[in-house]
Amino acid sequence: MKKTNASFAQRWNETFQSAYGTPSIALVRGKGVDVYDVEGNRYLDFLGGIATNVLGHAHPKIVKAVSRQIGILSHTSNFYSHPQVVELAEKLKAMTGQATARTFFCNSGAEANEAAIKLSRLTGRHRIVAAHGAFHGRTMGALSLTGQPAKREPFKPLLKKISHVPYGDVKKLARAVNKKTAMVILEPIMGEAGVIVPDDNYLKSAREICDKHGALLVLDAVQTGMGRTGTWFGYEDSGITPDVITIAKGLGGGLPIGAMIALGRAAELITPGSHGSTFGGNPISCAAGNATIDEIESKKYMKTNRQFGLQIMSALRQIPGISDVRGKGLLIGFDFSKPIAKKIASELQNRGVLVNAASETTIRIAPAFVITQKNVDEFLRACREVVANHG
Repeated sequence: MKKTNASFAQRWNETFQSAYGTPSIALVRGKGVDVYDVEGNRYLDFLGGIATNVLGHAHPKIVKAVSRQIGILSHTSNFYSHPQVVELAEKLKAMTGQATARTFFCNSGAEANEAAIKLSRLTGRHRIVAAHGAFHGRTMGALSLTGQPAKREPFKPLLKKISHVPYGDVKKLARAVNKKTAMVILEPIMGEAGVIVPDDNYLKSAREICDKHGALLVLDAVQTGMGRTGTWFGYEDSGITPDVITIAKGLGGGLPIGAMIALGRAAELITPGSHGSTFGGNPISCAAGNATIDEIESKKYMKTNRQFGLQIMSALRQIPGISDVRGKGLLIGFDFSKPIAKKIASELQNRGVLVNAASETTIRIAPAFVITQKNVDEFLRACREVVANHG
């Protein structure tokens, strides 16, 4: 059978369960922010594996680190230590700026949030407050936190004693938290919900509410983390310190790894035997994580992420037909007044630009930090032309 996008779609349908629908293209290689499908077509990747490929595809520093590590030591389980995992934990500790920070490694954002749920139970409390529209994962515990009914309803009953409040509404958050609340979990910016940016004082108010009642404040930095928004985790501009940070996606620069970082008193709750992960802290994924952090620091990508983000958002606001633009750094959402986001995303793909329709009216972009001015200009030019067709 000739290798085409259509032939891969057929093979997909004959072998996969229908969790994702059928992909319209099959990608076979990438370099930087460019990816190529099986037919040789080139695409500008402005989704970045959903905020995961922070250094783009086939980055030489990650390739070198992973290739070297797999030839030395590929897996140890959690019975043993190894240099890569200790070094990565030390880096994460430094990134928090907190001497009390202690890390638990896992394989994904959902698993990091599952670990946070278990940690919160060790306070002796069981109630959790999350946000409407939030996305924290699809495993049963993480799904219980996720505030999207379409994802939750088919799998009820979920964990009990979890309530959801409107994101950004301080008054309703204050009413939902009490002395029985174990934790409040929030995204610094809601990603899958359409890049919803809260008011400047929202996280500070959440910190005060949690402190008043003795609840843990957990920040899900899975999408905002690794410098994407201009700081390491996405909450630092608010001036607060959370009790727990969950991170994944960009942490491995494209390889699967997640972490639950506990700070202060929360760092003392997990004890031997209370949680574990066979692949958590895998040497190869940790090697990728160390290389990724080193490269972000050395190239000062957090600064350029802010600069490119401001430029892209300013230009998008000038495009007729786009009704709203919001975001921070290289996590950006833009809206249409009509339900055409999926059509726009499809037409951009046909023009060689990959984005995500987060809803019927919202496009989300999360490109790699290695984008150039030429890449930005190409993206904006494609947006202008495609959106103009729907004017």
